[in-house]
Amino acid sequence: MGQFVVSPATHQTACGRFTASFAVHRARSDGRKRRVFRFDATFASREAARIFAVTQGWLQTCTSSASVFQ
Repeated sequence: MGQFVVSPATHQTACGRFTASFAVHRARSDGRKRRVFRFDATFASREAARIFAVTQGWLQTCTSSASVFQ
């Protein structure tokens, strides 16, 4: 997403639903400084959780690119 790399992830819960998360780091770095965002919401499908993670990653990097790593 430009100057950032966003990596979405999904995880299945014990009850069979899915949670979403994403990691973000600067595209032109060695990747050691990374932020991980996890969400409490659950989703009925892995694809729904992935879409949510991608969307939240895009919003985070577009709206606060200067403060992502502060």
